[in-house]
Amino acid sequence: MDLQSTYHEPVMLTECLDGLDIQPEGIYVDVTFGGGGHSRAILEKLTTGRLLVFDQDPDAIANAEAYKNDERFTFIAANFRHLKRYLKLHKAPKVDGILADLGVSSHQINTPERGFSTRFDADLDMRMNPASEKTAREVLNVRSTAELQRILGMYGEVTNARTAAEAIFAARHNSPIETVSELKGILMRYAPKHRENKYFAQVFQALRIEVNDELSVLEEFLTQTAEVLNPGGRLVVMSYHSLEDRLVKNFIQKGKFDGQVEKDFYGNEIKPLKSITRKPIEATPEETARNPRARSAKLRVAEKI
Repeated sequence: MDLQSTYHEPVMLTECLDGLDIQPEGIYVDVTFGGGGHSRAILEKLTTGRLLVFDQDPDAIANAEAYKNDERFTFIAANFRHLKRYLKLHKAPKVDGILADLGVSSHQINTPERGFSTRFDADLDMRMNPASEKTAREVLNVRSTAELQRILGMYGEVTNARTAAEAIFAARHNSPIETVSELKGILMRYAPKHRENKYFAQVFQALRIEVNDELSVLEEFLTQTAEVLNPGGRLVVMSYHSLEDRLVKNFIQKGKFDGQVEKDFYGNEIKPLKSITRKPIEATPEETARNPRARSAKLRVAEKI
């Protein structure tokens, strides 16, 4: 099977390329390589430039094989929370543009054994990097009720997070919760009528964010982008839920993740980036009809001051 064909069509491809404002001789980074859709389009615009890509998923590593003879292309098998370190290692300490397409790829969701999808029965895994230790199974069977409530409420915005956490805690005393169907069976009675799919999507989102430490990773990454971008360099980030988008928006607007923008002695704002998009860009109705994954995407573009 062709792995690339199982990946999603790249979301808002034209808007991402426009946001990066690619210079043919520039150095660019795609921190979420996946099926390589965005990367392929960036490479087409480069002449003597370079593209460095990050991905920790073994299937993405296989996709990168297609570019192994392209000297402009560098694949980095690592989590993008280590952006600065790996760029330095690959002699690209300063770059002209960074693209991040956050969230789970269609390929990961449609691979049942990865445990990301509510549609297939499988072990509760949900690791973006299959070599990491923490799984959804471990989170469900080891964490306290209070911890489970925090995860479901904060990361999934699950309205009955406490009830769900107590149900999980009670059920695992009989036997460990191992599979997608077991978890759904436990929570089905608490899912709002006719909105079961949305409810389980929220529960799974919460577990996935916890397993992969997604919000901490995003904060660490964003902080480093300001350090590695050249003046005038672009940051393009596409997020798929409000928690991610809020972090991206705050960092671009304030240079940090909460509170007020800091000011210097003269009252000038101290922040490394300026926003290019006043409001997040959303996919066109035509694109969302063709590619449902684009429906929740929000794209923000910033420039290094």
